[in-house]
Amino acid sequence: MADRRMSAPKVVDQVSGEGWTLYHADCIDVVRGLPDGSLDYVIYSPPFQSLYTFSDDPRDLSNCADDETFWTHYRFLIAELAQALKPGRLMTIHCMQLPTSKTRDGFIGLRDFRGQIIKAHQDAGLIYHSEVLIRKDPVAAMQRTKAIGLLHKQIVKDSALSRMAIADYMVTVRKPGENADPVAGEFEAYYGADSTLPPTKPDGERGHVADSYSVKVWQRYAEPVWMDIVQSDVLSHRAARAEEDERHIAPLQLTAIRRCVQLWSNPGDVVFSPFAGIGSELYVAVQMGRRGMGAEIKASYFRQAVANMRALEDGEEVAAWLDEGEAA
Repeated sequence: MADRRMSAPKVVDQVSGEGWTLYHADCIDVVRGLPDGSLDYVIYSPPFQSLYTFSDDPRDLSNCADDETFWTHYRFLIAELAQALKPGRLMTIHCMQLPTSKTRDGFIGLRDFRGQIIKAHQDAGLIYHSEVLIRKDPVAAMQRTKAIGLLHKQIVKDSALSRMAIADYMVTVRKPGENADPVAGEFEAYYGADSTLPPTKPDGERGHVADSYSVKVWQRYAEPVWMDIVQSDVLSHRAARAEEDERHIAPLQLTAIRRCVQLWSNPGDVVFSPFAGIGSELYVAVQMGRRGMGAEIKASYFRQAVANMRALEDGEEVAAWLDEGEAA
């Protein structure tokens, strides 16, 4: 595969371990340096425009001054990711609809961020492949955001401004072309909180196809709404918090990542996250026998991601942790 890039990525730091590489760099610089068709699967959470500002770095996509600047930069990254992805392979984007505010937008409502993401990837030549909605706890969301639409007192006052909790989406797109290395095989494990299904295939399980363990797992995964994703199932991020330049952190749940990696990648595949954060996608990829690669621009997140990956190598458990009431 020929390298399509003219300049080397500007990397502040690079740390590698057994089956993983993490870059402290702007993700665009990293992706620009990747050969065409070198990524087997991409999964990530993009910054939710300016809703959450993760750092004061002017190159941080969450730190854009306006929507136009955000989408100009994001569309450039999408095009680069599309080039680096193998034909016939998939990219999953974790997102949510964005609440508007009276102060910032002039009205209280929602913005179709999910739809904008789908359109931007289609514009880059990718195919809208699938999506799944992840249930969110409205009580936890109310406690965290204090959104008037979720408050019971708003029902009493005027329910015309009341709304449901904003769910998470896992939107998946596919690069056109033939997949040269099919992702094939039965499911040997189930990731989720549903106690009616064993987490691993029972010994000696064979039986008829209709009753097989793998079919039962697929029937859960094929649901359009994933109801059993535990919101607190995330990597610890206490050490990565930097109050002077951060308003919020919303790591993706590990169970959701595990399902996607299990569904759409093979053991040994390269799984890439352009917004690695504290390393959730890399952690799961390596844990499941894939090769993890990621980029993170914020120094404290990069350090925490490296610490999480080192803990995985050492066989240590990285505890799930969230602020009280925080379940995003």
